[in-house]
Amino acid sequence: MKDSRGPLKRVIAHVDMNAFFASVEQKHNPHLKGKPVLVCGNPDGRSVVATASYEARAYGVKTGMSLWEAKRLCPNAVLVQCDPEKYVYTSMKLLSIYKIFTPKVEAFSVDEAFLDLTGTQRLFGSPEEIARKIKKRIKKELGLLCSIGIGSNKLLAKLASDLKKPDGLVCLSDEEVPQIFEKLSVSSLCGIGPKLSSYLNKLGIHTCGDLKRYPKEVLEKKFGKVGLYLSNMGKGIGDDEVLFYYQSEPIKSVGHSQTLNEDAYSFDVIEKLIFQLSEQVGERLRHYGYKGRTVCLTLRYSDFSTFSKQKTLKRFIWDGRDIYKEAMKIFGVLYNGFYGIRLAGVSVSNLVKESFQLSLFEKERKKEKLLKTIDRINQRYGDFTITWARLLEKSKGGNVIPPSWRPTKNLVSVN
Repeated sequence: MKDSRGPLKRVIAHVDMNAFFASVEQKHNPHLKGKPVLVCGNPDGRSVVATASYEARAYGVKTGMSLWEAKRLCPNAVLVQCDPEKYVYTSMKLLSIYKIFTPKVEAFSVDEAFLDLTGTQRLFGSPEEIARKIKKRIKKELGLLCSIGIGSNKLLAKLASDLKKPDGLVCLSDEEVPQIFEKLSVSSLCGIGPKLSSYLNKLGIHTCGDLKRYPKEVLEKKFGKVGLYLSNMGKGIGDDEVLFYYQSEPIKSVGHSQTLNEDAYSFDVIEKLIFQLSEQVGERLRHYGYKGRTVCLTLRYSDFSTFSKQKTLKRFIWDGRDIYKEAMKIFGVLYNGFYGIRLAGVSVSNLVKESFQLSLFEKERKKEKLLKTIDRINQRYGDFTITWARLLEKSKGGNVIPPSWRPTKNLVSVN
């Protein structure tokens, strides 16, 4: 895309809603305004903090913290149960605001989005002016605050939005990058999580400046193609395109997890829980039209240690019973038998889009027809309206963590 002055420089904005779940709850419940709010799965059971309002964060409460620890830090906190439908509805409202300014809007999560503002300046003003208009519109129409970062690529825009919260607006120019990156921790970059950060630290890479100077050839040897991407990240370089709002990336995995109200020591309780989770994963796979062949089981013990193990099959599956059988094989290897189980999770990855061609075998055709019939009934009348007999007596209560509105994604990951 060019004009008389030459190629247009890319302008990418990252919009990050501030304390999104808690802010939405405070907007819908005026008596919560100004109070330390903790949004969680089950206020009456064992859960974790999904989002803490800034009033609660002042006490040291953080997202992902166990509820008992959060209440210890902030005894006067108000606990509010998660309401996914409310957050998705608000997120869709936000997307409608973004689309006023550009069609290239990519939802990064339920409360984050990338906007490609390249070429829109002629209509709406400078990038900073556009950002202010977006912030003003969000506050007026939804009563919410956001932080916006602007850069020449997604990496810089995401970093810029993190630099000033809440209600921030930061424009990070390419000229500022070398100085800022010199002492910036590599863990500050989107996509470099704790595991990868720890690995880089062992190589002597602690800052983006270290990453920039580290031999690219060595990174490529250690990480493959990801090594080149890491090297570019250290220089603030990124060329990922912002998708149009009507585009979406393929789903990479489907999973469910559940935190129990009490530690489970009974094999029967744990087995039923894994079966229930497997059924939920199978239903979602069929809903999206996917089959997968890598099954992963995650267990969190009563001492909070967490372990995951996966198994890749030779065939693709989407039946909850098949997922359950493979998950239980993993359980036999993973479970140590000494501690109770406080959380279990089942997921399926290595997905392919189901072609919906009829199977050559009558038994398989009948099986798929039965599953789809069960799905239709349960979608109409509620989950587990029709289910297998062994699930009629439900597992000990807990908190089923609802699926994300949109799959989360990491720019970089290592196994």
